[in-house]
Amino acid sequence: MAKDYSVFDIVGPNMIGPSSSHTAGAARLGKTASKIAGKPVKEVKFLLHGSFAETYKGHGTDKAIVGGILGFEPDDARIKDSFKLAEEAGVKFEFIKTDLGENAHPNTVNIEMILEDGSTSSVMGASIGGGNIKLTEMDGLSLDFNGSKAAVVLEIKDIPGAVSFVTGLLAHNNKNIATLSTNKPAKSEYTFVTIETDDKLDQEIVDQLRKFEVIAKVVVLDKF
Repeated sequence: MAKDYSVFDIVGPNMIGPSSSHTAGAARLGKTASKIAGKPVKEVKFLLHGSFAETYKGHGTDKAIVGGILGFEPDDARIKDSFKLAEEAGVKFEFIKTDLGENAHPNTVNIEMILEDGSTSSVMGASIGGGNIKLTEMDGLSLDFNGSKAAVVLEIKDIPGAVSFVTGLLAHNNKNIATLSTNKPAKSEYTFVTIETDDKLDQEIVDQLRKFEVIAKVVVLDKF
């Protein structure tokens, strides 16, 4: 007798579900957002744009992105049960169809999170095909990260020499900087610095950055 298969019965070598854009990419977006938040997520709203908004149920985007928030990889079989597992973990979630602007990729989501300590974090990104993703915004600040290289995003107090200290620390530890960009919001005392490196930063370097008193936040982004 023929068996009826749901989209989550289709298990490929790198993902759960029928579409790399709608499931593998969605799971990576959720997991990356959770990592950027840095603390357990208690509530999350997924603001879905374009194709994501129109097909998120049928293509399994919803279960995949919730699984990502729970820390699951795109090929984790638990994705098919992510709603139940999120409920058991006390994580509330909501899907909202929205318009994120004409320049947004069709598979874009803005992930708004409330964390365990009551603080908030948001990440906007797109699934751009083949399971690949691109992050375009973090906590309201523009970001251009496609995961081709490892990166670190720093919130640094805007004082002379602070950025130079960071670049000097990386050079001292033989870490080559591929790109460096800065973004200072109006009237803010802090500059956000995104540094892509040829290889991932060692934990010892990350710990040193976090000990530097003028750095308020350190977010490590792994190569996808």
